[in-house]
Amino acid sequence: MSSDIGPLTIADPVILAPMSGVTDLPFRRLVKEQGAALVVSEMIASQAAIRETRQSLTMAQSCPEEQPMAVQLAGCEPQVMAEAAKLNADRGARLIDINFGCPVKKVVNGHAGSALMRDELHAARILEATVKAVDLPVTLKMRTGWDDNHRNAPNLARIAEACGIRMITVHGRTRCQFYAGSADWRFIREVKAAVSIPVIANGDIVSLDDADRALADSGADGLMVGRGCYGKPWFIAQIIDWLRHRRRRPDPPLAAQYDMIGRHYDAMLSHYGIAVGMRIARKHLGWYSKGLPGSAEFRAAVNQTDDTAQVRALLRQFYEPLLERQAA
Repeated sequence: MSSDIGPLTIADPVILAPMSGVTDLPFRRLVKEQGAALVVSEMIASQAAIRETRQSLTMAQSCPEEQPMAVQLAGCEPQVMAEAAKLNADRGARLIDINFGCPVKKVVNGHAGSALMRDELHAARILEATVKAVDLPVTLKMRTGWDDNHRNAPNLARIAEACGIRMITVHGRTRCQFYAGSADWRFIREVKAAVSIPVIANGDIVSLDDADRALADSGADGLMVGRGCYGKPWFIAQIIDWLRHRRRRPDPPLAAQYDMIGRHYDAMLSHYGIAVGMRIARKHLGWYSKGLPGSAEFRAAVNQTDDTAQVRALLRQFYEPLLERQAA
């Protein structure tokens, strides 16, 4: 299974989804290290990108180890989106992804994200301006539609292809569903039938069996995985191994996970600075430890300290007895 995104060939198109507050450089680098084919940045507001705000620069930062990587942009002004795409191409992005899928009220009220699915003419202006602005492949992520009565993703996909978009990812929910209910992978088949470019299925892929069903139901060319990677940066590599070899690769040994968590923690502190890095790290440490004995107490203790040395001590106190018991 491979997909061509313009001149870029993705041998195993199982892609890390853009997730606000999650898919930063430290996490993307870790997921890529584990074997993911393609990773995508957090959604970046195009206005913030061209103003080069401190936050947008941090969000768009990349490194050679994670390439190829995509930067996802959101906005409602064609020329601002085009300028933001140019800036991120200059900074090292290999793809530009346009967000027509974010359901958050603040984004939608700004006539961006999934709000653009309600205005196909203006959506086309944004797509066309962004494609013309850069030599990189431009891709699109959207939902099935605004609500159950307006599931226009197939038509918008045709418009996108005509504008020069090279790949489309569809989250199998409408905007009005937010994240409730279940992703409708079968509807994605209608998008696949509407275009000749690669179509990627997204939503509710949290197990290897989900990956099989999503591909079978949607007929898609690949998968995009989001929350299934919480605390499991190796999950995408497991899906790739399963689809390629029908082999269920186990999670890494606990000792390898412990090493990975320590490196991830240090990378977050380095990337954000101590204060912000510690806040960001708390959710990741919670996801990593979920399901292990004593994890609730560990999470509570981590969330109550602002001392990096104390967090490292808590990590040792939590993981090392587990490793000793496992060795015994």
